[in-house]
Parts: sequence; C-alpha cells; structure tokens
Amino acid sequence: MATKSSGTSPDKRRKYDEAFKAEALRLAGESRSTQAATRQLGISPKLLYRWQQAQLVAEVGSEEVARDPEDRALRARLKRAEQELDILKKALVIFGQPTR
Repeated sequence: MATKSSGTSPDKRRKYDEAFKAEALRLAGESRSTQAATRQLGISPKLLYRWQQAQLVAEVGSEEVARDPEDRALRARLKRAEQELDILKKALVIFGQPTR
C-alpha cells in the first residue's frame, strides 16, 4: 500500500534568519493580535509562539519561570504600563509646546 506524502520533507523546510525573527517578534509585540501578525508575515502562529517562548526563556534565563502564568501576567502588565508611559511622554511634549 502506497502512502501519500504531505509534500513537505524536512529538507524543504523554510529557514528564517535572526533579523526576520526579530522583526516578527517586534511586529507581534506591537500588534494587538498575534494571529494578524502571522498572517501579515506569512508564517504559522505556532512558529511565532515558539519564537516568543524562546525569547522569554532567553530574557528570564529559566524555562520554569517563563512558564509561570503569574509571572507572565505581571510582565504583560509591566509592558503595557511602559507603553502607556511612552505615550504620555509624547503627549506631554506635544501639548507642552507653546501655541502660536
């Protein structure tokens, strides 16, 4: 009995360089939807989630800490607070300018 191959062998897998991965992670970080970022980049959501997990493990230094849901939630809140602070700083510059 012959089996049908799926058409993708391990030799034909796409390779992504570090610059593409960094850009994908940046885009996913800025985007509200990881799914939208993966559609825009033309990659699998699972692949992007794997890259995000690897980046988190590299930042934290421990896979156990990276998987802790409370730690992840606190990191997400911190990231959002930092983004809000950046927006407020920009608004302060814009509204702090004298009117003509």
